[in-house]
Amino acid sequence: MLIEPTSEQNTGLAENLKKCPFCAELIQKEAILCRYCHKDLVPPDKSKKWYYSTSVVVLALLTFGPLALPLVWANPRCSLMLKLTITVVIIALSAALIYAMMGMYNMLMDQIRMLGLLPQFNPVC
Repeated sequence: MLIEPTSEQNTGLAENLKKCPFCAELIQKEAILCRYCHKDLVPPDKSKKWYYSTSVVVLALLTFGPLALPLVWANPRCSLMLKLTITVVIIALSAALIYAMMGMYNMLMDQIRMLGLLPQFNPVC
């Protein structure tokens, strides 16, 4: 003798089930893996991408300086305060390095002029 579920039991079962987006079989709503096609039903976490890893961000900042700041700002794992701090530090370091480079260039040009390898610049009045 076969016992059929009542309409109340059917509604309770239907509330706890959903269709698998890959194989269209009925599975539980809380399922994270389809038991029929074995596909993962949870979308991958975007913060797990390789270019959001700390080592890649640090390497990009050391290599490209301020050009790597969009990578920091796109990283979902960094807080706003950390993003602002990194931005200020990188811009300050870049400005200090540019200033130091200009000083080194001026010292080099003075040395070249003292050796007589570069003619003196005399503006015509």
